[in-house]
Amino acid sequence: MTVPGAAARIRTATPEDLPALPVLEAAADRILEAEPGDQALPAPALTTPVEPRFILVAGNPPVGFARVDELGGQAHLEQLSVQPDFGGRGIGRSVVEAAIDAARSRGCLSMTLSTFADIPFNGPFYASCGFEEFAQPGQALAALRVHEAQLGLDDLGRRVVMRIRLRP
Repeated sequence: MTVPGAAARIRTATPEDLPALPVLEAAADRILEAEPGDQALPAPALTTPVEPRFILVAGNPPVGFARVDELGGQAHLEQLSVQPDFGGRGIGRSVVEAAIDAARSRGCLSMTLSTFADIPFNGPFYASCGFEEFAQPGQALAALRVHEAQLGLDDLGRRVVMRIRLRP
């Protein structure tokens, strides 16, 4: 396997990539468990009732991915994961930038996400990518936040909704 860096080829996921993504997500989530509080995250769902709008992967085989859903008529970055052994190489930022570009090219006006506010590679990272916190997320995002709270995510740290505008 070639060790990708920030220039890792970002591409649309193929059916062959999909079985590896839950494993990659679980490995990436273990980093969060090392943060203060040291509580385990809920296991990633292997299936979801929402069909993704698109999934981008970095590398072949994938060492990072972004899953973008449609929520409230706009793009929603549902998941960003990078294999821990490949962290700190700009892969996550490259995948986020590619996801933003892909959403923009599909006519989306904005992209949202929900994340832990105070973990450096969550809230502060997304802010450095141009996302901003917003307090009135609308009905679809509010429902997502209720679901996240029911999963126990709010017990692990302060959660925020963030948005980046893709068009002026």
